[in-house]
This record gives sequence, C-alpha cells and structure tokens, in this order.
Amino acid sequence: MLELKALAFDAYGTLFDVHSVVALCEQLWPGKGEQLSRLWRAKQLEYTWQLSLMRRYRDFAAVTRDSLRYACAALELRLEEETLERLQEAYLSLSAFPEATEVLRRLRQAKLRLAILSNGSPGMLQALVKNAGLRKAFRAVISVDALKIYKPAPAVYRLAVEKLGVPKAAIGFVSSNCWDACGAKAFGFTTFWVNRAGTPLDALGPVPDHVLEDLRQLPALIRTR
Repeated sequence: MLELKALAFDAYGTLFDVHSVVALCEQLWPGKGEQLSRLWRAKQLEYTWQLSLMRRYRDFAAVTRDSLRYACAALELRLEEETLERLQEAYLSLSAFPEATEVLRRLRQAKLRLAILSNGSPGMLQALVKNAGLRKAFRAVISVDALKIYKPAPAVYRLAVEKLGVPKAAIGFVSSNCWDACGAKAFGFTTFWVNRAGTPLDALGPVPDHVLEDLRQLPALIRTR
C-alpha cells in the first residue's frame, strides 16, 4: 500500500462524466448525440494543448464553447445561439460517476486532503461541484486559470503542492486521461490512471503508477501517513 497524505483529482472524465451530455445532444440532433459529444470533447482537449504550446490562453468556458461550434460545423449540424447556451449550461451539471461520492467519503474518513486540479475555469468548477453535492468533499478546487496555461504543464501540478501544503512525494494524482496521469508522474506525483474504457497505454514518457478500472479500486491502494 502507498503512503500518501493527499489526493488531487482531475474533474472532467474522472469524477464527472463529460458524456452525460449525450442525451441532450441526441435530443437536439437525433442519431448524432454520441458522435457530437466525442468530437466536442476531443476538440476541447486539442484546443487546450494548442493554446498552451502557443503561450496563449482562453479560459475553459471559451474553449468549451469554441470546440462545440467546431464539432457542430464538422458534423454539419446547425447550431443556434440558444442551443449553444443550453449545451454550455449542461456542462455545469455533468453527472458524477456512480462510485464517486462513496469513494470520496471513504478517502475523507481516512484523513486524506482532497482537491480537484482541473483545466476547468473557476466558475465552471464551482458550479459543477455544487450541483453534484460534492462541495464539502474537497479542501481545494484548483483551476489552471491561476496560471493561464493548461495541463500537462508542470507548473499546473505544482499548484496542488502549494494549495494542499503537502510535498509532492506525498500527493497522489487521479485522472481518467492517460496523458494527464503521465504529466503528473513526470512532475513527481504518484499517479492513478482510471481507464474505464480499457484502452491501451498511450505514453511517450513516464507511465502511470497504477491503472484502475474505476474509482472503487483507489482506497485499497492507499495508506495514510
């Protein structure tokens, strides 16, 4: 078992299901819901990497809006401004994964300091956590907006060290994104990749320390100091 004092969680895709918008997308464009959701998410990530490499920044709300516009254009779906706002609003109420609440409760009982470390803008994250009823679960909700650069920039992971007041060797990082877990590992965190889809390892650098099927496996791997 690992000895850790704190855990930082990615939000989108790790604690909250970004594809819980599929139902609304399908309602708006029958037969295109899942395809739209997946393209929207892929372009959203691509834009964050592109902006970071160019040393430019647009907050995640703007990135989310722009990536939706692109996805609809690519799929030849007409996007009215009212519909865009409706889908943007849906991102503030993404469904938490079924096991998330109970796992977070168990980790808090173990006296671990818990945080979210996310690309999301502060307003998006605060609304998301509040709407899911998880506001009390976290010591900190940390946004890259403080630095104006996106993960996997090393400076972003350093924010968790500063906010949690714990050395990086005592912090675990949990993400459903392999690239994110690898970035955190390169920084010096113990990393947990939540690979719900069972996809192959996709890494050019340091690989995650642990691969989980879902969050339920996490508490058994950790011993508190």
